Amino acid sequence: QVRLVESGGGLVQAGGSLRLSCAASGTIFSINAMRWYRQAPGKQRELVAVITSDGTTNYVDSVKGRVTISRDNAKNTMWLQMNSLKPEDTAVYFCNAGIRVWGSVGHTDYWGQGTAVTVSS
Repeated sequence: QVRLVESGGGLVQAGGSLRLSCAASGTIFSINAMRWYRQAPGKQRELVAVITSDGTTNYVDSVKGRVTISRDNAKNTMWLQMNSLKPEDTAVYFCNAGIRVWGSVGHTDYWGQGTAVTVSS
């Protein structure tokens, strides 16, 4: 019924930039908070950034000042602009969203399949 699809990952040199996208599709009634997580090899998945439906944002300390999360509610799409990338940003990035589908009550967590980001030194 609902899909989240990430795109925009790739290989970039340290100091470079990438823009990740997450598009939600399906029988969507509303989306509340949308989030970007990442999981580096051998590490636990961590929350990178969150944006609420009214545009309030929050970031993990390690990316503050380098990363911007944004969304377009009309297009059910979220982005993560990442600048000044570091090798430690290397991870698979996942989008997550609380989505209410038509005919349901309440929001359910959905996940994308992930997009890989590799930052070379």
